[in-house]
Amino acid sequence: MKSPRFWTVALLLLATAIMLHSRGDVDRVPTSQPLSSMPQTIGPWNSRDIPMQDDVLAILGKGDFLNRIYLGPRDVSGSNLQPVSTASAPLVPISLFIGYFASQRSGQSIHSPQNCLPGAGWTFESSRYTDLTADNGKVFRVGEYVISDGTTRQFVLYWYQAHGRSIANEYAAKWYMITDAIRLNRTDGAIVRVITPIQPREDVATARDRVVRFTGMMAPSLPRFIPD
Repeated sequence: MKSPRFWTVALLLLATAIMLHSRGDVDRVPTSQPLSSMPQTIGPWNSRDIPMQDDVLAILGKGDFLNRIYLGPRDVSGSNLQPVSTASAPLVPISLFIGYFASQRSGQSIHSPQNCLPGAGWTFESSRYTDLTADNGKVFRVGEYVISDGTTRQFVLYWYQAHGRSIANEYAAKWYMITDAIRLNRTDGAIVRVITPIQPREDVATARDRVVRFTGMMAPSLPRFIPD
């Protein structure tokens, strides 16, 4: 028997398909820069791109994707925000994934980490929605999660971004997409996901502080790639 969650998503997708069909087959898509132009250095973090396999890209569908690892200090509190070298301190990774879809017509839609992460063997230990204030003062509504595969734990932060709006809940994101398609003839949108491992003998709060600090520095750049 299908869960209420399944039927909620199915009804939202059906309503979206009917509405988009009635509006025609062309979205209004504002211009934006490719995600590959995201700064390689953010604060004390330096990065390298991680190639995505063809089968993963096939599942994700037609969009623009950034899959990048940023390396920086474990402790980013206080004044310790200067670039460090591997000789002076261990570097801890932060994974940044952004998937931007210029159009979500014809069944194309953003894949939720709530489905993808369990499929990859991760379980959710904790979850909540909260507000994050970026360095430019803008407030983002985000989801925070601790995940585990039985041997390692990671801190995850993600949200959906569209038309200047940040949304933590996937159902709310679907609803806004429908209403914006009616009002604006736009179905473009993105998912932003930031992950860092919780190091041995490190508490969750320290890993969270690292992700929040990085995201606060990174988020002001997003309108260049995800149009408001």
